[in-house]
Amino acid sequence: MPEQSNIYTRTGDHGETALGDGTRLPKDDPRIRAYGAVDEANAALGLARLQASGDMDARLGVVQNDLFDVGADLHKDIGDDNAPMRISAAQVTRLESEIDAMEATLPPLTQFILPGGTPLAAHMHMARTLVRRAERLTRKLATDDHVNPEVMSYLNRLSDWLFVAARTANDGGKADVLWTPGEKRQ
Repeated sequence: MPEQSNIYTRTGDHGETALGDGTRLPKDDPRIRAYGAVDEANAALGLARLQASGDMDARLGVVQNDLFDVGADLHKDIGDDNAPMRISAAQVTRLESEIDAMEATLPPLTQFILPGGTPLAAHMHMARTLVRRAERLTRKLATDDHVNPEVMSYLNRLSDWLFVAARTANDGGKADVLWTPGEKRQ
């Protein structure tokens, strides 16, 4: 990371920001919106980690680092042959393995659940919705520009991982908040 003496540069005061190669884009450019949404999800995971401990805290830390990799991949155009990709199929496979291991300890879902339960689960559900937004914005970006295809897979799998991790954090699914459809609430 380049050394910088001040956090402010004043270069974004007119609504533009720079990519890693120095290209300047409007702050509402699809590429900037996509990696901004990834940053939002990462911040939400930082809040979740305040509630986590042990193995779950460590796994959330790995995911936070992965999201920095996602942001770095989105920060540049993969049409540049000199730009190495950071997100790989191995990271997606790791998420799948962890999902399978967590699901093996949970009771099967028989109805929809609401985001909530324990504070940790609620924070993970919030992060999950932010990951979904990042996925939608990345998909939009990919229709018009180059995107590492593993980023799309990673974001999709991460939202699944966060759903299952939230159930795990809800006392192995016992504290899941079940949806009661309107006709049954009256």
